[in-house]
Amino acid sequence: MGFKMGIVGLPNVGKSTLFNALTKTAAAQAANFPFCTIEPNVGDVGVPDARLDKLAEIAGSKQIIPTRMTFVDIAGLVKGASKGEGLGNQFLANIREVDAIAHVLRCFEDGDVTHVEGRVDPVSDAETIETELMLADIESIEKRLQNIVRKVRGGDKEAVQQERLLRAALAALENGQPARTVDVDDDDQRAWKLLQLLTSKPVLYVCNVGEGDAAEGNALSAKVGEMAAAQGNSHVVISAQIEEEISQLEPDEAQMFLDEMGLSEAGLDRLIRAGYELLHLETYFTVGPKEARAWTIKQGTSAPKAAGVIHGDFEKGFIRAETIAYNDFVTLGGEQPAKEAGKMRAEGKAYIVKDGDVLHFLFNT
Repeated sequence: MGFKMGIVGLPNVGKSTLFNALTKTAAAQAANFPFCTIEPNVGDVGVPDARLDKLAEIAGSKQIIPTRMTFVDIAGLVKGASKGEGLGNQFLANIREVDAIAHVLRCFEDGDVTHVEGRVDPVSDAETIETELMLADIESIEKRLQNIVRKVRGGDKEAVQQERLLRAALAALENGQPARTVDVDDDDQRAWKLLQLLTSKPVLYVCNVGEGDAAEGNALSAKVGEMAAAQGNSHVVISAQIEEEISQLEPDEAQMFLDEMGLSEAGLDRLIRAGYELLHLETYFTVGPKEARAWTIKQGTSAPKAAGVIHGDFEKGFIRAETIAYNDFVTLGGEQPAKEAGKMRAEGKAYIVKDGDVLHFLFNT
């Protein structure tokens, strides 16, 4: 299991440049004019994880298979998109299909790159897009409420639940708050997700700064950080231009480049980690001579459900999971030494998988 993150923002904020870096391709045309990205570009990339490389080294694995994640570069939004301005309708439709939103904000000054509003103000830019998404949600909810009136009167349980959730979302939106601020019970989570409200998506603000500000950020990115904290959201500071340059280098050259820029790690790694935290994801590993592989699951996933990520039969016929904590596997030098030291545990159906667990599943066919 990976996740799909939509890269959104106003035109000319660096979305396509960031996408190019993330996917290590030039698939997205980065150009200095609005709507250069007309069809959403989709990039499926491996998630970098140093732990996977270490496990493979210890186990002598012939192949390393990282978990995957998908980025979608979506056309730039403008004011009035909720009414179809620019490429508004297409933009809104594409957003409904992603799990989370990486909202790229321009936090750099550059007279050669046009700003669609004629000034650089990332907080105002964020508010512009949030407003358009909220207006689109309000319009969508009002239409849906009209369409389910008859079913609600007839006592249809799903319609009654849907109406209740829609009205809760509408109340928040009319009060100036996005749908993600609504407190949704566990029993309602599935129905809530099916509503596909644009403002119910979790948001990560990506502050795109110039090369000189990549390490520490600047006054503009600091303002975004304050806004994100006030909303209960998170943010990362990245120079999309640097990331695109790094993505074209060999690993050793890339590390030297990062060191010269005073950066401890690539922005991509920070972005992915922030995305994982945003969606409450974690990773477990399967390791052997043939391959070392990473798998993504939601936090709080049981062992049978984690096994099901590999194959449905693993979940159906689950017997137990032989489990070694990552630190024990590495410190002791592999599966057999960990087993001999009593660090391999047999866990049953109730076990909740932890981030970094090295697992081997036993199941009935």
